[in-house]
Amino acid sequence: MVRAEIRMVLLLVFMGILMVFVMMPTPTFKKVWFPSIKAKTQSTYFGQTGARLLIYTFPMLFIAALGCVYLHLSKNDEDNYKKSDEENKRVSIWKSPVLVKGPLGIVTGTELAFFLMFIALLVWSFASYLRMSFATINKKTAAKAGLTVWQDKLEDAGLRFGLVGNIVLSFLFFPVTRGSSMLPLLGLTSEASIKYHIWLGHIAMVLFTAHGLCYTIVWANTRHLVAFISWRKADVSIVAGEVALIAGLAMWVTAIPRIRRKMFEVFFYTHHLYIVFVAFFMFHVGFSFTCIMLPGFYLFLIDRYLRFLQSRRQIRLFSSRVLPCETVELNFSKDPALRYTSTSIVYLNIPSISKIQWHPFTITSSSNLEPEKLSVMIKKEGSWSQKLHQILSTTSSVDHLGVCIEGPYGPASTQYMRHDTLVMVCGGSGITPFISIIREIIFRSTASNTKTPRILLVCAFKQSTELTTLDLILPISGTTDISRVQLQIEAYVTREKQPNAENKKQVRSIWFKHNAKDMPLSATLGPNSWIWLGAIISSSFVIFLILLGFLTRYHINPIDHNTNDIYPWALKSLFCMFFICVSIVITSTAVVLWNKKQNGKGLKQIQTTDTNAPMNHPGSLFHNGDTELESLPSQSLVQATNIHFGARPDLKKILFECEGSSVGVLVCGPQKMQHEVATICTAGLADNLHFESISFSW
Repeated sequence: MVRAEIRMVLLLVFMGILMVFVMMPTPTFKKVWFPSIKAKTQSTYFGQTGARLLIYTFPMLFIAALGCVYLHLSKNDEDNYKKSDEENKRVSIWKSPVLVKGPLGIVTGTELAFFLMFIALLVWSFASYLRMSFATINKKTAAKAGLTVWQDKLEDAGLRFGLVGNIVLSFLFFPVTRGSSMLPLLGLTSEASIKYHIWLGHIAMVLFTAHGLCYTIVWANTRHLVAFISWRKADVSIVAGEVALIAGLAMWVTAIPRIRRKMFEVFFYTHHLYIVFVAFFMFHVGFSFTCIMLPGFYLFLIDRYLRFLQSRRQIRLFSSRVLPCETVELNFSKDPALRYTSTSIVYLNIPSISKIQWHPFTITSSSNLEPEKLSVMIKKEGSWSQKLHQILSTTSSVDHLGVCIEGPYGPASTQYMRHDTLVMVCGGSGITPFISIIREIIFRSTASNTKTPRILLVCAFKQSTELTTLDLILPISGTTDISRVQLQIEAYVTREKQPNAENKKQVRSIWFKHNAKDMPLSATLGPNSWIWLGAIISSSFVIFLILLGFLTRYHINPIDHNTNDIYPWALKSLFCMFFICVSIVITSTAVVLWNKKQNGKGLKQIQTTDTNAPMNHPGSLFHNGDTELESLPSQSLVQATNIHFGARPDLKKILFECEGSSVGVLVCGPQKMQHEVATICTAGLADNLHFESISFSW
């Protein structure tokens, strides 16, 4: 009941925000609504900033804080797994791909609908701004400004490009705020939302570039070149805008897919110019006009600081498995209270390889099946993973490896259990997220009165050595009961027509020594992390308002007299950015230290508990499989597996032969494979196929 009421409040506030965005470019908002609100909120404590904080900033932060309460109440809700066929059909319609190929990649019906509505909002805003302003431009008004009519209109269009770009900027940081409540409220994950950040970034830079070009053309034609170096004290600063635009263009160019893939480190380090971009954007337009984009950036700063605090701890790595296919599995100790869902990811940093590089990896373990362990699979690809593989595969013994972790990050809930059958199609390392799903289903199969879906895992590998990744389906303990799971594995080795008898590499298990400095991985904000995050958002914003109120009342107003025309905009923006950082640091540090104190004893107890040594792996269950199968789980897994050499899976035949009223089709792998599966599922030839693309990191 409480959850339903909270959901209704969140929906009403969100609808109110949408109405503000729609009405913002209209005369009604500019001449009636905003002046009325401004008259009621303008005071000696907040000045003209108060109205914009109330209209643009507060509602979004209210949703984020109240959403934390909603997610806290929902985290143990099992109803997510119990849905009727009719509900499954409705969900499937919205998740079904409507665009498979193209510059946007695979796009679902929901994504396309929201994308079109967002573009419609931008077009509406730009057109409404132009219609309202062009009506006042004529030869007389243009002459007063020393311009011709076309120059005046072009300059005004440049201003409107900037205003619409500010709308896009207000959403830009939400997709990359990994631990925020905003994404889970929409059923999204940070990894899957990166593409929205990319879309928004492209749109924002097109608009801001057009904004700058319009003014450049006008100033060049009027020979008013001195404007390029003007920094007005209590008005728009041109130099600051130029610096922000240059920083944005640098990030935009290095984010081009070809450049990003070939020179990832250049892209990664250049993207830290977002600090310069946001700071000089505030200097350019003043703090009052940045209130519209402040909520997303505010939540991003909270998330970034909490990630910084978590990354300072070194996590205990107790074992690893080195596979013949140049893949390693790392097993970490974790707090049993730390829970995560299947397909979640973590970011790893190994200081002995690089102190500044963080890489995302999909978790292969299940927090229910393995409450004190977290596992990831890493394939030897880039220079970083090559160095890691070299360290672990060397003949000399490795007794310790220092690792820092951020995360885990993942969906608030999963919907896989609602299907009768799950078909998982993967290529190579795309099996990674499916291992965590299978382990979660193994756990649920042991619970009483719990029906689990049948599983068909279709894997495509280039070489037979990659079959060893199937070993990772079973946890390293080797004591898991999989007899109740209806599992069938169809593995295809595409580049070999028979097993390679020459390659006799074995699976190598490594047991690391305990280090007193290492701690089990735990939630930064403790088991009630959503409640604490809501407290940080609300309390830090209150502290910021108090600091801003004192600054305005006792420092700015005696100089500016509440006119916003005397006190330097850049200086006020600098004060506000400092107050935001101070507020976030104070509240976040206090909450983290409190939880560290409360959970410290339990973590020390886990830290000093000896973990059983991993089972010995003289060989793989699947590659050169002459290993004696001593455990029933291993026997069951091998019996459930069919290996096909020199062939590719006939995905159309496999999918159309699947029985059941609801067949969930999950695909993870090369883009070509995703497009093929999406095309089959959306062809309309089988009503029971429900497609879902899975993102992964390895």
